[in-house]
Amino acid sequence: MNRRLHWNLILLGLLATGSVTMAGEWPQFRGPLRNGCSEETGLLKRWPEAGPRQLWTAEGLGEGWSSAAVSQGRIYITGMEDKKEFLVALDLKGQRQWKKVYGSAWSGSFPGARTTPTVEGNRVYVISGAGEVVCLNTADGAILWQINGFDRFKGKTGEWGTAESVLIHENKVFYTPCGDQTTVVALDKMTGDTLWSTESLNDQSGYVSAILIERGGKTILVTVTGSYVIGVDTAQGKILWRYPYVKNHPTALERRLRINTVSPLYWNGNLFVTSGYDHVAVMLKLSEDGTKVSLKWVNEVLDCHHGGVVRVGDTIYGSNWESNAGGKWMGLKWTTGETLYEASWNSNKGPVVYADGMLYCCDEDLFNVGLVRAAPESFDVISSFKITQGEDKLWAHPSISDGRLYVRHGEFLMAYDIKAR
Repeated sequence: MNRRLHWNLILLGLLATGSVTMAGEWPQFRGPLRNGCSEETGLLKRWPEAGPRQLWTAEGLGEGWSSAAVSQGRIYITGMEDKKEFLVALDLKGQRQWKKVYGSAWSGSFPGARTTPTVEGNRVYVISGAGEVVCLNTADGAILWQINGFDRFKGKTGEWGTAESVLIHENKVFYTPCGDQTTVVALDKMTGDTLWSTESLNDQSGYVSAILIERGGKTILVTVTGSYVIGVDTAQGKILWRYPYVKNHPTALERRLRINTVSPLYWNGNLFVTSGYDHVAVMLKLSEDGTKVSLKWVNEVLDCHHGGVVRVGDTIYGSNWESNAGGKWMGLKWTTGETLYEASWNSNKGPVVYADGMLYCCDEDLFNVGLVRAAPESFDVISSFKITQGEDKLWAHPSISDGRLYVRHGEFLMAYDIKAR
């Protein structure tokens, strides 16, 4: 099946369930399918020396590393101030429409907002760093329902709290509290009532936003907790399989092995999973009925910190972790796990997304944004420019919608015109 047909079939199914809005939008974390890829075309293949034309900058977004969600002519982004998290709605000119406090920030280190809003119709959903799951009206930010999910389900997190973006399917909102009571729960998206909760794996949550896959006639939620990669039947709330990612692949950095931050990639019956700190990347093969997984291959080089990975054809692109201060950009063969290249670019790692044959790569420490040809043979930087506004790490993943590139850096959101004329 060719890539475009594969996309169209999946997109039709998601539209039927109301999980995404319209083509060209970016309504949730890492895009319509949560894979960091846009199907937009007609975008620039080279930027002017100073970078693409900047359309506007929005200020006052507070502390945070969350991305922009774009849907139905509005932009939604979260931030933190005075230990509270808030959601801001902007119009497409960057003008603030409303601002609403919705929950408490994580009280430990790195407390800034991490949740990227998930937009469906006239509702937008977020999860605070303290584990509050909240549904708001897109028109004015009114809170429609709100639950303290961490308290309700006796959750257990690692040392950086909750860092999850809402996943929606049919009438359900999913949240991963973990702990000794449950692992994943489904809430009624209209009311917040509990629809089901899975068994407990006696684990802590990761810092991962779950994905949905279709296999064996089932819609399966896939995520990574502190210790496991798991698949959950979204209809029944049953954990179909668990892969002991930490136990099966220990490293010398035992203390850090439960810092899983990267959403898996799925294609053609296979799941790619990676995490940083010298942990290995693995490819898992799903059984035809979706109830079992087996290890297909291991790669010891692409240990993505938290900038995400994308698949283009038979190649996985991302950056690895060499230290908290740097890493290399990589290409990896999907079918075999062969490392295709490692390349230094500003001696740094960071977020990556893809559109129209090009990778959009962010250097998290020097604040460069690069336009890179998506090619398996080399890391070919065509153009780049530097973000000059904002402080701290450039950890927010870029968003692409209707010929625009959105980059969040601290309290600033910048919009750039990347459409070819």
